[in-house]
Amino acid sequence: MTPAKNLNLRAGLLSVLIFLALLGIWYIATASSGAGNSTAGMTAEQIEYAKMMGKDPGASAKGSGFPSLAEMGRTVWGHLSNPFYDNGPNDKGIAIQLAHSLGRVALGFGLACLVAIPLGFVIGMSPLLRRAFDPFIQVLKPISPLAWMPLALYTIKDSSISGIFVIFICSVWPMLVNTAFGVASVKREWLNVSATLQVNPLRKAFLVILPAAAPTILTGMRISMGIAWLVIVAAEMLVGGTGIGYFVWNEWNNLSLTNVIFAILVIGVVGMLLDLAFGQLQKVVTYVE
Repeated sequence: MTPAKNLNLRAGLLSVLIFLALLGIWYIATASSGAGNSTAGMTAEQIEYAKMMGKDPGASAKGSGFPSLAEMGRTVWGHLSNPFYDNGPNDKGIAIQLAHSLGRVALGFGLACLVAIPLGFVIGMSPLLRRAFDPFIQVLKPISPLAWMPLALYTIKDSSISGIFVIFICSVWPMLVNTAFGVASVKREWLNVSATLQVNPLRKAFLVILPAAAPTILTGMRISMGIAWLVIVAAEMLVGGTGIGYFVWNEWNNLSLTNVIFAILVIGVVGMLLDLAFGQLQKVVTYVE
């Protein structure tokens, strides 16, 4: 077995052990929290008030803690066994919610690619444009994407399109900066060789500059995708409707902590898969000098 495979195997085993340890901590913590009198800490007036509201104070107190592993298992199985159900605006399967979120991310991210990569190419090839655009980039880049949401809602007047716009605006800057940096960092010797061979500008851009700058461009795209997936959850919490972010907020309003935790896990897994996909793309375009 090669050292790299041996390291991967050991890392995988360690990850499994950490995961099992976390599950053990979860089990112990939830098991201890469920012990004791279910109405402990409640006065007689509070118990009577709960009964008047149609609630069972014993059941509510017992179920008010952090969910157990068994409860989470039932919730996960319930969502994964029927992910495409649609019972109305506020009750859709997790696959439908994810599809809406991924669709918004894909549209916003795709539009950002169409703007940021060509513009980054132009800026990277021109020191004059690089210095001229730099103040605007430095001012706009630190602005939180969610700060654009009120302006988007006011001008666009459509919550779904406003969410796509927020994804676009947060995805542009990492791609633009990394593309400009990658193009500007192409080795001068390669450009001199292309000039000596009288390669036309279009061929030079696609055959010399693009392959050399591709790893840096993919890094910018990878960062942008991570930010886009991070922002869409918060944006959907604000605008409502559909999506995994709205699902989290709606389940919190329903006081369903198991569904909230399940959605958080889904968000993390999908984000990891998106990052792994861009990581594989980076390996494809990476070259050895």
